[in-house]
Amino acid sequence: MRKTLLKASVLSCMLGGILGSNLALAQSDPTGKKSITSTYAITNATVFTKPGSEGSKATILIKDGVIKGVGSNLSLPVEAKVIPGDSLFIYPGFIDGGSQSGISKPEDPKRPDDFDSSRPSDEIAGITPWRSAVDQYDISSSQVADLRKAGFTLVQIVPDGGMIPGKAALVILGDENSTNVIKENTALAANLNGARGMYPGTQVGVMAKFRDVYKNTELTKGRIGTFTSNSGVVRPELTPTYQAMMDVISGQVPVLFTVENDLEVRRAISLQKELGFQLILTGLEEYEAVIDLIKSSGAKVLIQLAIPDDKAIKAQKDDATEEVKAQYEKVKAAYDAAIAQAGKLEEAGIPFAFTTIGTKASDAPKALRAMIEAGLSEEAALAALTTNAASILGVEKFAGSIETGKLANLVLGTGPIFEEDTQIKHVVVDGHFFDYETKSKKKNADSGTSGGKIEGTWDYESETPAGSSGGKIIFKKEGNGYTGSITYANPSGNGEATADLRDISYTGSTLTFSFDVNAGGMGLTVDVSAEISGTSMEGNMNIGEFGSFPISATLNPTLIANK
Repeated sequence: MRKTLLKASVLSCMLGGILGSNLALAQSDPTGKKSITSTYAITNATVFTKPGSEGSKATILIKDGVIKGVGSNLSLPVEAKVIPGDSLFIYPGFIDGGSQSGISKPEDPKRPDDFDSSRPSDEIAGITPWRSAVDQYDISSSQVADLRKAGFTLVQIVPDGGMIPGKAALVILGDENSTNVIKENTALAANLNGARGMYPGTQVGVMAKFRDVYKNTELTKGRIGTFTSNSGVVRPELTPTYQAMMDVISGQVPVLFTVENDLEVRRAISLQKELGFQLILTGLEEYEAVIDLIKSSGAKVLIQLAIPDDKAIKAQKDDATEEVKAQYEKVKAAYDAAIAQAGKLEEAGIPFAFTTIGTKASDAPKALRAMIEAGLSEEAALAALTTNAASILGVEKFAGSIETGKLANLVLGTGPIFEEDTQIKHVVVDGHFFDYETKSKKKNADSGTSGGKIEGTWDYESETPAGSSGGKIIFKKEGNGYTGSITYANPSGNGEATADLRDISYTGSTLTFSFDVNAGGMGLTVDVSAEISGTSMEGNMNIGEFGSFPISATLNPTLIANK
């Protein structure tokens, strides 16, 4: 369930007065969906500003999607919505060096009746450098939501297609009402995949065709220069392919070459040395044998954020035959070698980042932990997700670390990011908050929590732009979980209303729950996140696009529920 990390509020004023007015929305926003404020302060969280830095308690001030301050003694503006971060660990938002989440492959062009498989048109042969990933991208895709949920905030989207699918672009995974495009034409996507039933159908053929396209673009550029500076010269033919390749041959745009194994790495680097273009190797899976070659080439590197399937290893039985055990040892050795490669890149001094193409975003934590257990340092792993990726994509001035002036892209976890029990609770993208449900550990349900008991009746208050109001929240213990209800001023203006609480989670000192409200026929979900300390509650309530506001509550000692 999607939750929101914004400060909590009560409903009486918010739903009754503000829903019926424009107070909850920015007057200049024609969509009517902009929240009251764009200024937030996440206070007293454990903040890791960049790889290698020690986590320290600090406040992060955000305004209009930009980090305005990071420190322990910040002066907060009155309009800032304060978000308690005492139990949270904050890291820079992750960056995906190559993603096809939300990308749809264009339809194959129809072959003409007189089709010649030895001389297909560029488009039919999969040579479409003029295409843009932006035209294939849908930010509302569930794949994009999954990527964001895994902590990714900024991605280079890569078009799908043939040997030269088109141009990559840099997008932010923020508000769906925004264009979210930061820069188009960030790289030319290429690979060694041959076309079916036509030329070029082999990797060697693809290399020859790439060389041919590159050289002809260079010739065309020279002929255009001659034509524009002299009279009596025949006008050169400028095809869409040559026009789209101009930025590559001039060195302004790198080639993002997808290679899986050491042979493909050698072939891509061979083309780069011969032709001279900027090279980013991406999709690497088997590359240990060519690490020295990669380093000497100066190519930038994106390795696949995945590990081999280990089901066969886990299925090994103790009573297997010697022959089966020998085969198992080979499989285990291959698996160990594969997950150790990232650590060897680090040892070689090769900065690298990740690509999620061909992987599941939900598998990223497992893959990262496996690489770390196999020798990759946590610092290098975080760098691959943040600063290295920002450097490779050329966005280090505004992304990759938590610093004043950079984009408000953050990952907020329940613990140190690479620990197995850590869950991502909130992701901030471009100043927009996305919340995710976290599961309570069984030991907390059985042995209690560190913040104090929540059973009983809480008197709460909240401040909204329409004023202050309050009500009661009741929690009851039921098995290993809780049930509850909340009272608030009826939005229709008719006394009090009551709603049942759901999705109640109490882990450590962090309490989260939700409830539904009907306000004038409009169904709204309210998400609450708070910290419990003894008989005090401080937290936040979010009402979707209507904003978020602080809530505080005190446990009424005369109304404590019986256990």
